[in-house]
Amino acid sequence: MPHDAIILGAGGAGLFCAATASQGGARALVIDHNAEPGRKILISGGGRCNFTNIGAVPDRYLSENRHFARSALSRYTPADFVALVEKHRIAYHEKTLGQLFCDGSAKQIVALLMDECAEGGVDFAFGASIADVSHADGLFTVTTSAGTYRAPNLVIATGGPAIPKLGATGFAYSLAKQFGMKIIPPRPALVPFTLPQGENLFRELAGVAAEVVAKAGKTAFREAALFTHKGLSGPAMLQVSSYWRHGEAIAVDFLPDAVPGWLTEMKRQRPKAGLKSVLASLLPERLAIALADTLALPGELGAQKDASLTAAMQRLKAWAFRPDGTEGFAKAEVTAGGIDTAGLSSRSMMANHIEGLFAIGEAVDVTGWLGGYNFQWAWASGHAAGQAIAERGRG
Repeated sequence: MPHDAIILGAGGAGLFCAATASQGGARALVIDHNAEPGRKILISGGGRCNFTNIGAVPDRYLSENRHFARSALSRYTPADFVALVEKHRIAYHEKTLGQLFCDGSAKQIVALLMDECAEGGVDFAFGASIADVSHADGLFTVTTSAGTYRAPNLVIATGGPAIPKLGATGFAYSLAKQFGMKIIPPRPALVPFTLPQGENLFRELAGVAAEVVAKAGKTAFREAALFTHKGLSGPAMLQVSSYWRHGEAIAVDFLPDAVPGWLTEMKRQRPKAGLKSVLASLLPERLAIALADTLALPGELGAQKDASLTAAMQRLKAWAFRPDGTEGFAKAEVTAGGIDTAGLSSRSMMANHIEGLFAIGEAVDVTGWLGGYNFQWAWASGHAAGQAIAERGRG
């Protein structure tokens, strides 16, 4: 029996698209070169899958077209996916900042998606490598190691190159280019920074974490930062990495709750205290010592000029780090950039110039914040395309 849609990629977006399309009456086939579905889902959230964020609104997504995600996100919301999680009786909890996780395992989300696909009668071809994709006479032909398949609808849901050890590649981009679609240059996002050798002082702080405000350009996040053997990581750094451009500095506020003039006031109250002891009362000791040593204000606070203390406060408020790069796609949680949204319908995710060609999920130039936002984009974009495929079949 012929298929109405072929979905390339058995990640979150592809599976949800297949489930939506099939439950709407379309006969769907999912093809993936991996032997099992949802490999990226299984490792997400420390194995518990941060499956959505209750604050997933459009302005928390990056794209060359910042309005593109609005339509899909408004028509399939975090509450909609939570209702599906509850339908499948999966226990969950909110961790912080609207992040929802399974109480149990990420395997439950993969099982949910596969059960939804089963309800619609979706077919699968796992472990199938793709040799060729072509389009003629209104049909897409996909030649694989498992056979040749044809359908009037083709969905590119193969993600980006982030985490290649899970089988991630840039296949989506080469396929999109084949069909005349433009690509916004992909880059690692939600990724740790590397620091140059000159930052040896901070390399010695590997394992130390502190709550900071990290800023890249005009965008700032208040979360934990973690020093590593290579540089900077932790949620605050992963967040700003999506906005950072090579060569730019990152500003770190180590004392986001400090009031203006706090250090000169401390000089009046505790003139015999040293900077190390003062900072150690506010920050992890190893970090406090490293910062104090770099600021180089030896002796008691009472012996320091107010101007020197003011300069120290200013530096602690906006400590500049200039990364020499990131840890790349190998450690990136997602890919920024991708298939240009200018060539897609924001309502259906279908290509403007080729009927029946869709692109969804991470393959597209839409990248969310850390904390469940990218899964919500997978559900929302997959749902939009799945609905459109079902509507095309009925039409």
